[in-house]
Order: sequence, then structure tokens, then C-alpha cells
Amino acid sequence: MPITTAFQRTILLICFFLFTCLIQAEAQPEKVAPLYEQTSEVNNIMVQYRADYGNVSRFYTIQNSPERRARLLSTVNEYISKLGELDFDQLNTGTKVDYVLFNRDLHEEEYNLQKEEKEYNAIRQWVPFADTIYTIEKRRRRGAVQDAQQIANQLNDISKKVKALQQQFNKETSISFELGKRAESTIGGLRAALKSTFDFYNGYDPLFTWWVPQPYHTLDSMLVVYADSIKTKEKSITPQKEDGSGIVGNPIGTAEIERRLKYEMIPYTPEELVAIANKEFAWCDKEMLKASREMGFGDNWKAALEKVKTAYVLPGEQPTAMLKLYDESVDFIKQHDLITLPPLAEETWRMRMMTPEQQLVNPFFTGGEEFSISYPTNTMTQDDKLMSMRGNNPHFSRATVHHELLAGHALQEFSTNRYKTYRHFETPFWIEGWSLYWEMLLWDQGFAQTPEDRIGMLFWRMHRCARIIFSLNYHTGKWTPQQCIDFLVDRVGHERANAEGEVRRSFVGGYDPLYQIAYMIGGLQIMALKRELVDSGKMTYKQFHDSFIQQNMMPIEMEGAILENKPPSKDFTTNWKFYKF
Repeated sequence: MPITTAFQRTILLICFFLFTCLIQAEAQPEKVAPLYEQTSEVNNIMVQYRADYGNVSRFYTIQNSPERRARLLSTVNEYISKLGELDFDQLNTGTKVDYVLFNRDLHEEEYNLQKEEKEYNAIRQWVPFADTIYTIEKRRRRGAVQDAQQIANQLNDISKKVKALQQQFNKETSISFELGKRAESTIGGLRAALKSTFDFYNGYDPLFTWWVPQPYHTLDSMLVVYADSIKTKEKSITPQKEDGSGIVGNPIGTAEIERRLKYEMIPYTPEELVAIANKEFAWCDKEMLKASREMGFGDNWKAALEKVKTAYVLPGEQPTAMLKLYDESVDFIKQHDLITLPPLAEETWRMRMMTPEQQLVNPFFTGGEEFSISYPTNTMTQDDKLMSMRGNNPHFSRATVHHELLAGHALQEFSTNRYKTYRHFETPFWIEGWSLYWEMLLWDQGFAQTPEDRIGMLFWRMHRCARIIFSLNYHTGKWTPQQCIDFLVDRVGHERANAEGEVRRSFVGGYDPLYQIAYMIGGLQIMALKRELVDSGKMTYKQFHDSFIQQNMMPIEMEGAILENKPPSKDFTTNWKFYKF
């Protein structure tokens, strides 16, 4: 029927417009939430687990007590069951990664608690009085009225037992390092249980205050001496000879190194990791000779390195020199459009100066939101002052200022506090690997302006190769701390005091035994991902780097699973051979 009026034509146009809008709306792709807004079904279980574990550990506070261990173990097993109730096949890739990693961590905690129980049972003969103390502390938690005279008698009897046990123990030739540490920490827990009880009742309960103080203080002092006598008998898994270094750590042995590598999802043996380090070392040697020749020193790269070390700044000028390097590195990163640098992250990092005592363990600056500068102070000896200045010259620091600040540790801290904060799969291969990767990337991008700069950057890359070699040789019982120090001096060109500080930091500074290998190996893992995703054209540098850091901490293989959308299997085991020999 022909349209005869203006009103009908208007109605028809309106209907056509609405129909077109509907079609266009249906054709629009689903809006994807930004990465930082994504959640995970596993997150809810992880939050509940951490809350429950926190409640249990705050109530059952006495370390190594059977009661605490049994309760924590039941909590872990409860959440292993809860996690298993999820329909794994219906989860997306990121959530499958969370599942695999959380399941791994629950079983690691189970392993550690079972190991604690095994070691406790092995040293129980040396603390046969423990249950008496645990029972006293258990009654205290809910404020029970205790028999003060009975407690005093019990503590007095325990003191006599400790004296006899110490005499008996002194006849022992040795105790393994692990069992010795377990005995020490168990005695520490018993002292904490006694102190908790004493602090609760003493001065408040008249009878307790009259009966208990003297036997309590006597027993506490005897337990301190007892623990010290155990410490003198500790014997490492791998025997250590006195080598003159004064550094005594705890080599953990090949089997434990391999177990920890599996946990960190590194599918290489210690021998293969040393081979990787040697291959990377060979590349560094070749590049070092190129730079040495450009500087006019021929193949005498140590002479070229010595020249670079003398380029240190005067006392009092190091913060200014570091700020200059920082500005140059940030400008370089922005010019090459490598990653998003949030203005607040640029605004809020800060500096501090390291104390002389801290420099004994950390001879070079450290970073993050707080940038700690290592440089001589007035109390150092003349030799130590010069070694600190030489080891922190601007050419060396050019390789590491972006490692410590942006886009390294400072940006990591900024991002892990904001993106997927439920992920707590902390690993040095992600933490240090990311920062080392930026040293490699900026080298490839031409950040080194002169042969002196290249030598400075190569020094640090050689240092990371050396860390793999000396730490694995130490923990497998092949090298002493002094051999590690000499290796850093001879093979890398460290100042001796700085080499001693590095080795001391590695073995007695509280670091995980795999920490020092994580720099280079983690960096090589991320470089392998970069080749797969950026060099192939699948992502730009900025897309890759932003996506990577916004996943929060986890093994690098799992980062790859998310970024490449390759979901892991429920019974996943590591198999990524990221390094090509």
C-alpha cells in the first residue's frame, strides 16, 4: 500500500532507524574487561584459606608443637579437598593457572609440615619434657586458673632433666644441620610457651608470682645454653672445611636443589643450568673483548675493566649521578614505547643511603619503591672506601638503575599492589628475572652509548652468569665460600670486598638457595616469551610488557600459558625447555 501521508513516512523512518540500531548492537563484540578487573574462581578459596590459616597460626602460636602442626595440616588438607571440588575443565586459562599453582603451594605446605613432623620425631628424645610445657601453655590461652606450686615443681624437674640431657648430648659426635636447627627452633618454641605463660600470670596471680619466677628464670637460662650446645654439634649435609672466608652457610645438596627446581617449574638439572651459564658467559666474553679493543686495550679486558672502575664519582655525588642515569633510562624506555610507566610510580620512588653494616652484605645499591644507595661513609677504611666507589661507578650502574627502579623492581612493586593482588605465587624467577630481562632488552635496544657503558653492562651480565655457577657448585658441595669469592674476583673482575659481600649475602643473608640463579634463568625465560610473542608480531613491546607485569607473580611458564592462552592440564608438570643450546 502506497505511503500517502507525511506521518506514515515518519513512522516508517523511525522503525527503520530502530531496527538498524538493534542489528548494529548485536553485531558489536562483547566488551572485554581490562586485565586488572579480572577475577578468579580460585581466588575465593585462596582468600578463605589464608584467613583460616592465619586464624589457626595465630591461635596455635608455639612453633614445632605437635598441636600446631596437626591443626595446620588439617587446614591444608581441608583446602586441598575444597579446591578439588571445582570443575577444572570449565575454568578459563588464567583460573586454571591459579588452580595449578594454588594446588602446588598447598602440597608444598603439606610437605613442609610433614617434614617438620619427621624431624621433630627424630629430635624428640632431646626434648622429652616438651609435652609438659605445651600443656601448661595450652591452659593459659583461655585464662585457666593454674596450680602455681605444681608448675614451679614441674619447671624445677625439667631444669634437672635439661642439665642431664646436655651432658648426654655433649658426648654426641654431631647432629645433622637440619635436625640441629629443628632442635634449636623447638627449644625456642618451648621458651616462647613458658614466657607466654609467665607474662600472663606473673604480677597478677599472687600464688604464681610467689612460686614460679625463680624456677622459670632458671629453666629459661638453661634452655638457652642447651640450644647453644646443640648448635655447636651441627654438621652440614655437605661437609665444609674452614677456608679462611669466615662464611659458614648450609649447602643443601643436589637432591634438595632438584626438588626446589621442580617446584619453581625449571625443567633443567643443576648441571644443565651451569651449562647455560657457561654459554651465556662465552657470549659475554666475546662482547667484552670487542669493547676492550675499542677502548684500546686489545684483548686485555681486565685492563679495560680497571679503567672503567676508575670513572667513579666523588664522595657525596653518587645520588646525583644515579638520578641522571635514572632519567636517561626512563627517557629511553619512553622513546622506544616499551611499557606503560604510571605517573604515580614515577613520582613516588625515593632514595636512602645504605649503612656501612648493610654494605657488608649488599655492596651495590638495591631498589624497589625505595632506592638504597651503596657508597662510602666516613667510618670505612680507606681500602673499603675505594672498593665501594670503584664497584659503584656510573658505567656499572648504567646496567642496573633500570633493574632497581623503572621498569624493574619499583614498577613491580607498584603493579603487584594493584593488579590481580590475590595472586601470591612469589618466586625469584619472576621478581629478579623481570629486572634482569630489562638489562638484556636495553642492551639489545642500544642503551649503552660507549664501549665503557657496554663493559659496565657486561660486567653485570657476567656477574649473573657467575651467580649460577658459584651458587650451584656451593650447594652441591663442590666449592667452598672462598672458592666462590675467588671466582667472582678472577672471572668477573669484582673488587674483593664486594665479592666477599656478594658471597656472604648469597649464603648467610637469608636468601633462598635458588635465588641467585633466578636472575639469569628468569631473564632468559622472559626473553624466550618475548621472542614468541613480540618478535613473531603477535604483540607489540608495550602490549607484551603491560600484559606480563599485570598478571602478578608466578612461574614464567605459567605467564606464558596465560599470554598465549594455552591452558595447563590439571595434573600439570613443568616441561618448557626455554633455552636452546
